[in-house]
Amino acid sequence: MDKPQEPPSRDRREALKSRHRRAIVDAAAALMTERGDTGFTVDQLAERADVSRRTVFNHFRSLDDIVLEVFGEMLEAIVDSIEANLTAAGDHAGNMFDEFAAAIRETDLVTPVTRLKHFLRQKGHEPAPSQAALFERAINDVSTRLAAIMMRRHPRADPLVVDLMCGAVISGGTVMVQRWEQTTGGVDSEDSRRVWADLLDRMLAVNRDGYGNLGPHTS
Repeated sequence: MDKPQEPPSRDRREALKSRHRRAIVDAAAALMTERGDTGFTVDQLAERADVSRRTVFNHFRSLDDIVLEVFGEMLEAIVDSIEANLTAAGDHAGNMFDEFAAAIRETDLVTPVTRLKHFLRQKGHEPAPSQAALFERAINDVSTRLAAIMMRRHPRADPLVVDLMCGAVISGGTVMVQRWEQTTGGVDSEDSRRVWADLLDRMLAVNRDGYGNLGPHTS
């Protein structure tokens, strides 16, 4: 007589859940890359991830939540790059804003921003309100993570000041992206990167020096 199969241990169940969640997110990212947008269906996602529809909804409440996680991971890579540049700078006894600004300048932001904006457009149109809201939520998470990183580097800093600094730079960055897209069409090229660098310098200067201290822009 065959011995009854024992139920999987808790560790095995957790490992399986983790694999399924990873497969779902990776499948969503792959579909977004292939399609150029976020308009895939649950059935398409389940087939690509090799899981059931039920498994998809066991891990996520909606497709929007899955898209948000993909966006979050892409933006997390930006935060990781900024943190790496801060770490590479070594000593952080100087001006906190200048240190933060230098790390942002050293980070390649054009590549991930271009990719994100491409995903947000639905078949060539501007993002739907729900997609724009997802992007805004992901951006807010970036501001929170960056503030936590700066507080670890400057534990004596006023948390409010750090939150305001990171929030202002990230919010300014979203405005900058809109202006960059209007000027360049949002394409990644040598010329568009020069425009990006100029807009980034101007945005950081405004946040560092104040809105009333800069004269008209002549270039």
